[in-house]
Amino acid sequence: MLTKSHVKGTLDTSIYTTLRHAMIVNSDNLISNVQKLVDRADIERVLYEYAFHLDAADPEQMLPLFTADLHVAYGPNHGAVGAEAYLETLSNDKSGIASFFAATSHHVSNVVIDFTGADTATVRSVLYAYHKYNRERPDGIVMGQYHDEFVRTPEGWKIKRRELKHAGTENYHAKGAALNPIPRKSIQKA
Repeated sequence: MLTKSHVKGTLDTSIYTTLRHAMIVNSDNLISNVQKLVDRADIERVLYEYAFHLDAADPEQMLPLFTADLHVAYGPNHGAVGAEAYLETLSNDKSGIASFFAATSHHVSNVVIDFTGADTATVRSVLYAYHKYNRERPDGIVMGQYHDEFVRTPEGWKIKRRELKHAGTENYHAKGAALNPIPRKSIQKA
């Protein structure tokens, strides 16, 4: 955590910056707001590292991004609870997700981070994921959102809970009831 000893020089309190809904930064809250910026960058880094290691089919490098008691749901009946179960889900052997694909490309954007405490945050991000299958079939695409719960640990920010919610798929092997839809408000027709 940053402390006032990290900030050197004088502060010009007439300078304002926008942090989440026009929060004004001043000498009274500078350290806490700088810490939030550092935390945001650290959380975003975890999201991007996840996509990078997933595309490299390297589940062992993904595990440190999660807490040991992780809960991941890619769909109502597909995911894992706990690090060992998640490692099996992602593995390159015949039973793991990585064995289905010759290549993937996961693109994460539109990251929204809401701090729910000093050491906890809920995070939403948009996903566009391309999948090239090992077997003869058209390439698959998933469009959706990750809904995550992050916690700060002694090793840094980690994902405790992750749920994939889909907006749509194209030629993807999992369809309909096998995926969690993004909740949408219903539109009332007059």
